[in-house]
Amino acid sequence: MLYQIVSLLLEVAVGVVSGACLLRLYMQYLRVPMSLRSGNPLANFVFALTNWLVLPLRRVFRPLGQLDSASLVAAYLLQLTEFGLLWLMAGDMDGLLAVPILALFGLIRMALASMTGAVIIYALLSWVPSRSVLSDVIERLVAPALVPIRSVLPLVGGIDLSPLILLVILQVLSIVLGSLQAVALMMV
Repeated sequence: MLYQIVSLLLEVAVGVVSGACLLRLYMQYLRVPMSLRSGNPLANFVFALTNWLVLPLRRVFRPLGQLDSASLVAAYLLQLTEFGLLWLMAGDMDGLLAVPILALFGLIRMALASMTGAVIIYALLSWVPSRSVLSDVIERLVAPALVPIRSVLPLVGGIDLSPLILLVILQVLSIVLGSLQAVALMMV
């Protein structure tokens, strides 16, 4: 019971902070305005959650082109810490090699779950005719994944089904990821 409680608390805490690190990476990659003057409501949240870890890592990890490698490393280190602590609590001395693999798959799972959440929020906000800074930011985050689908899938009765198709694709990718993780763990 204690293991399950600690596991839940770690998953929530690490999920929020590593998700914010991935969001920071993605927003910077897409060049979404993140200054305080931009009015981006996610920027302050992301900076407050991640600066303590990302800024020191930037001294060591320089950007790779448009990718903020410090944010990616921060998210991976958080996942590594989560799975490492759970491994220590489980007391499985043979499974140490699985921890970095689990952290990598956890990071990819986090990215897929974050995109799924963004697509759902985008779809909900698209039903409301008002424009806001938040809806603009969400649209900029989701649009790169929707554009290829929209180029193939026409509107059906004036309705854009591309968010639904993207959600199905993300779910399929999650299933494939779970299978790949099982195979990778059997090899360790």
